[in-house]
Amino acid sequence: MPIITLAPDGSLKLPEQLRDSLKLAPGDQVSVEIVDGALHVARYVPAKPAKPVKPAKSVPATVVSIPEELKTPMTAIKGVGPKLADILAKKGIATVEDALYLLPNRYEDRRQLKRIAELRPGNSEAFFATVVSAEAQVTKGGRRYFEAIVKDETGSLPLKWFNFHPQFLKKQFTPGRRGIFIGDVAQFGFQREMHHPEVEWAGEGEDIEQVMARDPENFGRILPVYPLTEGVSQKVMRRIMRDTALRYSRYVKEALPEELLRRHRLLSLPVALREAHQPDPAGSLADLNNGRSEAHRSLAFDELFFLQLGLAMKKRGIALEDGISFQVSHRYTKELLKLLPFSLTGAQKRVLSEIKEDMIAPHPMHRLVQGDVGCGKTLVALMAALICVENDYQVAIMAPTELLAEQHYLNIHGYCEKIGISVALLTASIKGKSDTLEKIASGETLIVVGTHAVIQEKVEFHRLGLGIIDEQHRFGVVQRALLKKKGANPDILVMTATPIPRTLSMTVFGDLSLSVIDELPPGRTPIETRMVRESRRREVYSLVREEVGKGRQAYVIYPLVEESEKIDLKAAVQMAEHLAQDVFPDLRVGVLHGRMSAAEKEAVMKGFKAGNTDILVSTTVIEVGIDVPNATVMVIEHAERFGLSQLHQLRGRVGRGSERSRCILLAGDRLSEDGQKRLEVMVKSSDGFVIAEADLQIRGPGDFLGTRQAGLPDLRVADILRDGGVLEQARKDAFALVERDPELVKPGNERLRGELMLRWGKRLELASIG
Repeated sequence: MPIITLAPDGSLKLPEQLRDSLKLAPGDQVSVEIVDGALHVARYVPAKPAKPVKPAKSVPATVVSIPEELKTPMTAIKGVGPKLADILAKKGIATVEDALYLLPNRYEDRRQLKRIAELRPGNSEAFFATVVSAEAQVTKGGRRYFEAIVKDETGSLPLKWFNFHPQFLKKQFTPGRRGIFIGDVAQFGFQREMHHPEVEWAGEGEDIEQVMARDPENFGRILPVYPLTEGVSQKVMRRIMRDTALRYSRYVKEALPEELLRRHRLLSLPVALREAHQPDPAGSLADLNNGRSEAHRSLAFDELFFLQLGLAMKKRGIALEDGISFQVSHRYTKELLKLLPFSLTGAQKRVLSEIKEDMIAPHPMHRLVQGDVGCGKTLVALMAALICVENDYQVAIMAPTELLAEQHYLNIHGYCEKIGISVALLTASIKGKSDTLEKIASGETLIVVGTHAVIQEKVEFHRLGLGIIDEQHRFGVVQRALLKKKGANPDILVMTATPIPRTLSMTVFGDLSLSVIDELPPGRTPIETRMVRESRRREVYSLVREEVGKGRQAYVIYPLVEESEKIDLKAAVQMAEHLAQDVFPDLRVGVLHGRMSAAEKEAVMKGFKAGNTDILVSTTVIEVGIDVPNATVMVIEHAERFGLSQLHQLRGRVGRGSERSRCILLAGDRLSEDGQKRLEVMVKSSDGFVIAEADLQIRGPGDFLGTRQAGLPDLRVADILRDGGVLEQARKDAFALVERDPELVKPGNERLRGELMLRWGKRLELASIG
């Protein structure tokens, strides 16, 4: 905790940490107080209104545009006619610049051909062999196929075709004919085979070296393999990309400062692009395929540096805007604390103190609060909302779904109404919306909880001071900006219960200050997690009955509300009836799902919390918001169908009391590889960040965040999973540069600013710095 000391003249001397965080200047007035053993700034009055620092008007950004040569249409490349150009354009390749940034997704080693004994299943291989036999065949199931047996001095291999012209293949594959065979090696039982291979036939008397020498572009080198194959063969694609790289890569302009290129030993942009498409034959195949070659590292750094430069500028710009300097009187927060049956944790107090300092400062807050399930983020957000309200401003709380918005409303309106603060729920399905909108516009409603409906054009706030966004990763940057426009530079607080891995945090939330609530409330018990197969369902029901017999309660979670003919999943409504009538007729079974009204949901949840229900059958509506310490067991049906982060959120509904708690992942007897992996992670770990990292690895960034629009930057060459180390270094350098030259106006940096605007200006809403 910072220590405050008396200066020799009797005045208070503030610790440097506090002065720096508030950006105090001579004449500023600060009052502090100790609340629950923690130092809090209660009031901050600047000596005079802070003025935002404007970009230097005298030094405009150097205008940077794409060189005309890079705008050349693909029809300029030899062999690309209108038909092929259309196929490429549908895949996003309309110009030579588009083609340069379509990097190979892997590389094949064709420097030397393998022998049959060396062929590895799962790999694309090339080998030289002689045809032994070739005949049409029929499987036991009656399916026709053509099979050719080829051999070399180390063994033999069957080649198979399932869509074939028998006379053509029979004529081609005559016994004794030799050639190079290229394709993916598959393994079926103990037998390796190759389906539909490419063939380069040897001429009369030609040896292997002579065949390879005839086609130097496809043999004797490391070959790129491109993701675009539909309607275009790899051979044709390689030729197109080779010609493009050799003719046009020189027109790409290097944008990074020379000092960075030297310090990190990076290739220039044109050289890196050329080498990614035409790798050095002496290079490392492993480095190329792992994205660790000099070319890949250079391209990733270039892209990630400019992304981080944009985020650094954005973060700096937010800090320099005029904002609201809130005063902290604790008029409502003290009243709320009296109503709570528990005390705030140390982590909650620390994060609340960081939020208060942001709110007191004269520029807008832009902070992300991240914390695991059950850590108390909603309470911290409510405390921030009350500080805003006691300054006569309104608060908007936005959640991604109606269910989540309703949960927040049900959680906070009871407390708020007890201390005299009006709260309204605003979603697309709310009736009587005109009355709600009038009360928001007049300022009568002080806290508005809702979905995207909150940022619709017809919603007008009387005096919006704070916007709170829940599960930020489900919203795009646009939604965040629209919420901000509902007021005069209101403070923005975003929060997520989904732990965000560091690499994603640095890209999606790179312009936000970060607070982490890394402590659970006292009295929580570790949750034992087990995976149980469908065939052992009776054992699961016995466990539920045993817990209820001890006076405890249970959740049973289903993914759907009603049976669907298309998806073979058990649904909450029907299964609640089944459990109540056939399995637990002597117990009290309740049901909760998303199609119930807010009032119905509240009644069910209150009844469960009061102990009037033994088993609550629910959909994922209980993912957030329910805190029932007496619930000690959760059964999740079809657990393999849920994402890891969602399973972790659901599991967090138990373990909230002092009794031993268990989460049973009830899975089908046949699991996919990914399903098995997810459930094993859940059994092994209860750490949200470990689970999030595993989820990110299994699903990839796009699926992890939910949608492409969720703020994930559209990267052309970098991969935030693969290039995590490069990302960290690029971020460090970009933020250091903006620290030294906040407006990028020093000599040599104007071009950087222009390049930044060209690449990220629109996507990061950076138009104001140009």
